[in-house]
Amino acid sequence: MQYNVTTPAEYMSALEDDWRRAKVVEIREIIQSKAPDLVEGIQYKMLSYGDGADSTVFHLNAQKNYVSFYVGDTAKIDPSGDLLEGINCGKGCLRFKKSLAISDTRLDEFIEKTIELWRAGVDVSC
Repeated sequence: MQYNVTTPAEYMSALEDDWRRAKVVEIREIIQSKAPDLVEGIQYKMLSYGDGADSTVFHLNAQKNYVSFYVGDTAKIDPSGDLLEGINCGKGCLRFKKSLAISDTRLDEFIEKTIELWRAGVDVSC
């Protein structure tokens, strides 16, 4: 889904108050705890996280049936797939459906590793 918004606050206000909103909030909190210095903005009509200039590491968006977390090439970040076990992975994105409890995953470790690689200058994009 696309939201015609210009700020993260507007994005959050535009979300319906349902399970997708709760998942977006939970993922936002993990990002903010692992990298409080990342700048949250809007790109491509969804939440974005980066250095505030020209480099973005994550995008986050509530779709109709799941929440998409765009992370780049997961194989560059987690070659063994251990950190993403149990998560529905697409090309460059992780999909979180209603039935998946984020607390039962290792998403926090995956985010931490992605940020570490990105800050070291490793190309984690698709």
